[in-house]
Amino acid sequence: MTQTPVPIVTIDGPSSSGKGTISRLVAARVGWHLLDSGALYRLVALAGAWRELDADDVPGHVAVAQSMKIEFGSEAGEERVVLDGRDVTRQLRTEETGAGASRVAAWPPVRDALTDRQRAFATPPGLVADGRDMGTVIFPDARLKVFLTASAEERAQRRHKQLIGKGSAASLAALSREIAERDLRDSTRQVAPLKPAPDAQLLDSTGLSIDAVVERVISLGRERNLWR
Repeated sequence: MTQTPVPIVTIDGPSSSGKGTISRLVAARVGWHLLDSGALYRLVALAGAWRELDADDVPGHVAVAQSMKIEFGSEAGEERVVLDGRDVTRQLRTEETGAGASRVAAWPPVRDALTDRQRAFATPPGLVADGRDMGTVIFPDARLKVFLTASAEERAQRRHKQLIGKGSAASLAALSREIAERDLRDSTRQVAPLKPAPDAQLLDSTGLSIDAVVERVISLGRERNLWR
């Protein structure tokens, strides 16, 4: 008897498009597992910095990707991430760590080292996976693929508000530049560039509330009989 594949929903998109928030809310709503693939690359960059690896040390970062111990969880309803026994939740979301993640994500050996770790998240009853290449590379057979985006201006404003809310100093102009630079870097890299899968549903969240975007994804899942 052939085993039924685990149903998978992928939500890809550029930096600060809201894909992480939407993925977490959708996964919680339908009771599925969650994969934050971007966090894995951030963790590689962060662990590499801890081990004082040179920024261009590809083999060193591959070793980090293979050996780092990760725990994803929540505390009082908030995200909690533990790397090698240390709570790194706040460090994980800094702009510096994000820039490091974008750099190491462009290296094929690092991506190869993390591929199996990402696919192992696909367990019953289902998986919501967010990232930049979930629907194109990691889970090309996903039942539903969403490519979530928003204008660069709105994404910068969202990120600015998020950082201010966490007590971090942030320049809106600097964030706008960083987002534009990251978009260019992610979309032009040779390996797994950021782009919608051919069969992805494009969803522009500019001007939409979080609840409205979640409802749209839930509706798309219902159309494919992924949940009721």
